[in-house]
Amino acid sequence: MQSIEIGIFLHFLVGLFATVNPVGIMPVFVSLTGSMTPEERNKTALTTNVAVAIILVVALVAGQHLLDLFSISIDSFRVAGGLLLLSIAFSMMSGKIGEVKQNKEEKSESAIREQVGVVPLAMPLMAGPGAISSTIVYGSKYPGMTSTIGIAITIVVFAFGCWLLFRSAPLIVRFLGQTGINVITRIMGLILAALGIEFIINGLKVMLPGLV
Repeated sequence: MQSIEIGIFLHFLVGLFATVNPVGIMPVFVSLTGSMTPEERNKTALTTNVAVAIILVVALVAGQHLLDLFSISIDSFRVAGGLLLLSIAFSMMSGKIGEVKQNKEEKSESAIREQVGVVPLAMPLMAGPGAISSTIVYGSKYPGMTSTIGIAITIVVFAFGCWLLFRSAPLIVRFLGQTGINVITRIMGLILAALGIEFIINGLKVMLPGLV
């Protein structure tokens, strides 16, 4: 049985925080949840980080197999995530982030909360190409059962830490006020657009090296 290497798990944990940068995502979280009550915002934070944990654990266990099954490269996933970010960014810059098409069943507050919590917060902002590719790489590099369980526990610890950070978002909301949140929403929309373009360019560099 492969021995437990705590250093590997710590390195993976630090790498996740550096890749995802949850502190940098907090303004986006505040913007997307600015119209929610504190209870709804806390539930959205929980939904987001539970989704992040599930996505990364699935990527750890079966990520590479799923990509191979559908003949999808991580760079194709990166381009798709970039396009999604661009779509969200345009909505944020035009002040229409909350204007989404829904059917009658989706018009409840819980459905809207889950929608924002999973997309775009959980994916692609947090559990995006970088985090997923890092998880897949570690999973393939340390394939033993003990290491896989350790990495999965590390993912849960990471999600819990991000949840604690997002719980402090109400303090930011009270400090900024609605006007400040509106301003940040448009600024973050511009930043998200640039981030989306970066995702697309980095993916295309590998997929089409002669074009980019």
